[in-house]
Amino acid sequence: MKRTICTLIAMALVLAPMQAQKAKKQEEAKPEGYKFTTVVSLPATPVKNQSATGTCWCFATTSFMESELIRMGKGEYDLSEMFVVNETYRNRIRDNYLRQGKGNLGEGSLSPSWLRVFREEGIVPQEAYSGISYDSPVHNHRELQAYIDAVTTVPVKMKRLSKESDEVTNAILEIYLGEQPESFTYKGVSYTPESFATSLGLNMDDYVHITSFSHFPFYTEGLLEVPDNWEMNRFHNVPLDELIQVMDYALNNGYTVNWDGDVSERGFSHAIGVAINPDMTKADISGSTDRARFESMGTDRAAGLSFEKPYPEIDVTQDIRQKGYETFVTTDDHLMHVTGIVKDQNGTKYYITKNSWGTERNPTGGYLNMSESFVRSKTIYIMVHKNAIPGEIKSKLGL
Repeated sequence: MKRTICTLIAMALVLAPMQAQKAKKQEEAKPEGYKFTTVVSLPATPVKNQSATGTCWCFATTSFMESELIRMGKGEYDLSEMFVVNETYRNRIRDNYLRQGKGNLGEGSLSPSWLRVFREEGIVPQEAYSGISYDSPVHNHRELQAYIDAVTTVPVKMKRLSKESDEVTNAILEIYLGEQPESFTYKGVSYTPESFATSLGLNMDDYVHITSFSHFPFYTEGLLEVPDNWEMNRFHNVPLDELIQVMDYALNNGYTVNWDGDVSERGFSHAIGVAINPDMTKADISGSTDRARFESMGTDRAAGLSFEKPYPEIDVTQDIRQKGYETFVTTDDHLMHVTGIVKDQNGTKYYITKNSWGTERNPTGGYLNMSESFVRSKTIYIMVHKNAIPGEIKSKLGL
């Protein structure tokens, strides 16, 4: 017995250093992960959840305007996204009729739609209009959208947009989104949507939409041919490097950025809070994120790839960017709100981005960091305050 105990002790003494060495190697082999250092972080209101709706354009632009109010010293506001969505439905229904039923009746749109509603109808705070008048704790427009799609075919067939057809669509919107307030009281003051908008001091003429594509001349305004641009808005065009220069200048001078782009790529992972544009010819990918998984996986916008550390990324040129647009690889499918800049442990720049998918779907409270390579490749356009544009570029654009 004593010999056995002694033998076990001896073996333990021999194995202990080996186990310690093995544990050390395993620890060293663990992915280092992403280590971000904040360069600039600007104030923003709490993350919201668009839930089962295609209204990211409105949530992102509302968040952007709320940050503008903070920047202007107006304090923190919670503005009603659904007030804007309701009015935009009315605008798109009429547009669809005039296009003989070939308009875009879907839920998607772009930030110019928000600016249009603000100009024409005003805005209200969230507490005055929640936009939920149906049996759901969260936004869900599936049934609403189905009814809109159905009833809007009638005026087209009749070739007549009658008073009665307007009443039908208005009733549908009121049933699902609620009756819009003609007046309301906010913090003890009575307002209409128009007077409340005036009180905010926001001037929609101060905001500029900028893109970067080579199929129309730089420093001119051109049409983006994406389906959500159903209002046929035109966008200022600059070279790619200048688009990034505008974003950096804006953020470093206290202005946030409204961002529209493609998040269907496999390098976009809201689940881990990172969006990258990996160069698969250079990336040393192993384990759960090997090359085969990257090549075979689908395009789950929430999941993406679980990259375990920074990887080499594509050096995006104007030509690469243009090819992505013209082959429909880069599409307009999501708007978000850029509020700052961080750098990883390798010095790579990322943009702090506020999403509208709630706070529970990733460990970063609904935010993610988009790498510069990803932004160069996947941006459709940005919206910024005109004073957030460097003087030389502003002059070239005639602003």
